[in-house]
Amino acid sequence: MSVINVSQCHYPESDGKPMGETDIHRDEIIRHIHLLRHYLEDQQVYVSGDLLVYYEQGNPRKFVVPDTFIVRGVSLEKRRVYKTWVEHKVPDLVIETTSRKTRRKDTTEKPLLYARLGIKEYFLFDCLEEYLDPPLQGYRLAGSEYELIVPDAGGSLVSEELGLRLRREECRLQFYRLDNGERLLTADERAEKANERAEQAAERAEREMHARQAAEAELAKIRKELKRRK
Repeated sequence: MSVINVSQCHYPESDGKPMGETDIHRDEIIRHIHLLRHYLEDQQVYVSGDLLVYYEQGNPRKFVVPDTFIVRGVSLEKRRVYKTWVEHKVPDLVIETTSRKTRRKDTTEKPLLYARLGIKEYFLFDCLEEYLDPPLQGYRLAGSEYELIVPDAGGSLVSEELGLRLRREECRLQFYRLDNGERLLTADERAEKANERAEQAAERAEREMHARQAAEAELAKIRKELKRRK
């Protein structure tokens, strides 16, 4: 009987499948990753997506490719693949940007695997509303199985792992902070907001300057009138 040398196992970096099946799905996945990376940048949280996650040492066929996932308490270095036995940690949260094509995996196979691995939260987002009703659904691990996260009246879901409220708005998944209610912004949105603030500050400074000049002119006028009357 031959013995497999696990140290010599090759773990491929690609499953040969493209990231996302449409521009909309791919762009949405990338957007989720960038938003969460910026939000969690001051914490020790690894944020990635479309990366092969191997979960059984010595068996390169045992992997899964989450669209977006986070792992708390591991290094933030860039990885070619993620091996759970090396990191000593499975992801804490996964978001799958699902479609009719990936329906079976996203609603049947992956939930069973993620629950078995111990991934605490699992979210499904059907950005094009192709099959999922409601198009945003979330699950939280309770024991060895997932329980549905009950949405609020507006259909949004709270992620305890992120400390965020997730809400579908048009074809996008938006993230809102629980502490101040602010929406997470993309780099372009942050730049636009910074420009708006700079413009508003410049306008405010100009108004204050004009007001000061007007006040000084009025004061000079009053002084001149008082001097004339003496």
